[in-house]
Amino acid sequence: MVESPETRIKDTKKYLRKQTLHTILEQFDAEIMKLSQTERKAKYDKMKEDPFSFFRGSAYLFYYDVTNIPFLYHTPEDKPTWIMGDLHFDNFSAFQNEAGEIVFDVDDFDEGFLGSYLYDVLRMVVSIRLFAAQQGFEEKERDEFVEQFVKSYYKQIKKFVKDKEDPVTTRFTVDNTKSAIKKALKKLEERKATHELDKQTTVDDNGNRMFERGDTALESISNDEREEINKAWDQYLDSLARESFQGRDHYEIKDVVTKTGAGIGSTGLKRFYILIEGTHDDGHEDDVILEAKEARAPIPAYFFPYDEQFWTAHSHQGERVTVTQQAMHHMADPYLGYFTIQDRDFYVRERSPYEKDLKEKHLEEYDDVEKTLKTMGKIAAKIHARADGDIENHILDYHSENEILKAIGDDSEGFIKELQLWSKFYKERVEQDHELFKEWLDEYFDAHAAE
Repeated sequence: MVESPETRIKDTKKYLRKQTLHTILEQFDAEIMKLSQTERKAKYDKMKEDPFSFFRGSAYLFYYDVTNIPFLYHTPEDKPTWIMGDLHFDNFSAFQNEAGEIVFDVDDFDEGFLGSYLYDVLRMVVSIRLFAAQQGFEEKERDEFVEQFVKSYYKQIKKFVKDKEDPVTTRFTVDNTKSAIKKALKKLEERKATHELDKQTTVDDNGNRMFERGDTALESISNDEREEINKAWDQYLDSLARESFQGRDHYEIKDVVTKTGAGIGSTGLKRFYILIEGTHDDGHEDDVILEAKEARAPIPAYFFPYDEQFWTAHSHQGERVTVTQQAMHHMADPYLGYFTIQDRDFYVRERSPYEKDLKEKHLEEYDDVEKTLKTMGKIAAKIHARADGDIENHILDYHSENEILKAIGDDSEGFIKELQLWSKFYKERVEQDHELFKEWLDEYFDAHAAE
């Protein structure tokens, strides 16, 4: 039977997109990340669960697509913003800042880079649609959710430009948030300071605290790895901010384990949990858990124009991540630092007992999502405006919020309309890609793994 033109056209389009998926997955996961077949399978098993999980695990596909599409509201190439690089609905959480306040803010800085603010906004609005679809909201409601986030972002940028609010001191606490965010913050206020220690560690018969191995995702490391970390520890101590350094004894290493199974996009990156002494005077109740996570070149870097000045200032990938967090948070984690072992860069942060994600059951009603997105819009504006305040080496000599407002101008309605239209298109593209991805797994990846 002769194939019809309609079938041939559909099959060709599908084939070409699947080939694109194949090329990008092979290039980034196999060639650049050098993930093993086992690591790739673990990552892909998470990505195939639903379109949002696929979107979270395929940021390189997003940037491949979006950097080849013109948009009206980009800032000029010579006026970039320090962006988060992976802004999406699940990368916000409640936690405790350096001053002991429980706040709500962004929490993942691995992809921090310089580029147009619009890439953060574009990635966020697609995630809003995917999350809202999972929660059962209709198309009209998804349109409204995108509008609420974008409008909130725009209004907050204008407030910063007009000096009505200061991005350096703006923060979101139980006093100025509502709904799901307020619930998460209130829950954290009830948490004990030993929560993380109780969850991750145990005290032996001799009174020594150590990580609990076995049924958890924490595993012992080799003697060689432990020795490498010990040797690199001075690098970490030297990288700490001088004003928050608490003396060498405070950072004495008591135990180290490797953490497995966390995240989607970070699959294959080395991650250690490091137990340190603390202040030595509280019967092990003041021990501190640090997380050391491997950092690679950020995904946007592969698709944005090459910036020699940026790479000269931030050649250490762990340093780049810590600078991103310090730039975007008013009061950053005092344990932020970095080191290198075996030619791999790592950044270090505290595994705080005061961290909590939003619960999906608190985001089932329209009003709850609306209030949450309005706050997220303000936070997105804050991190973009805040990050030009104290970036090391003075990479930015202008205020990002001014450049963002110039790019949007007074056309907030057009800005909202473009983001609504594009996010609807790309959300559908993600859903189609998710189906192609599952076919690719069956036809290629799983088939090759079985050989």
